[in-house]
Amino acid sequence: MADNIRILLSEEEVDAKVREIGEKISRDYEGKEVHLICILKGGVFFMCELAKRITVPVSMDFMSVSSYGDGTESSGIVKIIKDLDDSIEGKDVIIVEDIIDSGRTLNYLVEILKKRNPNSIKLCTLLDKPERRVKKEVTVDYYGFEIPDAFVVGYGLDYAQKYRNLPYIGIVEQ
Repeated sequence: MADNIRILLSEEEVDAKVREIGEKISRDYEGKEVHLICILKGGVFFMCELAKRITVPVSMDFMSVSSYGDGTESSGIVKIIKDLDDSIEGKDVIIVEDIIDSGRTLNYLVEILKKRNPNSIKLCTLLDKPERRVKKEVTVDYYGFEIPDAFVVGYGLDYAQKYRNLPYIGIVEQ
């Protein structure tokens, strides 16, 4: 474990929660197919583990977006760096994120994706920071943990591209 990282959520806690979310999605989409859209890079760890726990047919695609520019605060204007490979028209889509903070990026992204005529769009995140929410209209349909306003790493979340591979969620302490 890194010296300056305090464990917030253990590997066992995260694993149990991912299983629980997968079971709920499986119930909600029984008899249907679900199309997962992973927001890279952080969401990939969560989406892969989640997909293994969903019992209905799953297809996947990936997007990479940026809304930060040169700053540390989201501008809310999303620049699509990598777009979807396939059409989402007529599909039941779940956008999979590692963490939802201000909600600006996802609010904008949902509006863009709605124009592509999916059957439905829902949001799924492992971590939610509702106290940081700027866009109140962002509805998170599936979430793992509400966390405090702290800088977290692990399970896909990084600090300067490091610590993504930690099997737990930790708080970076300065």
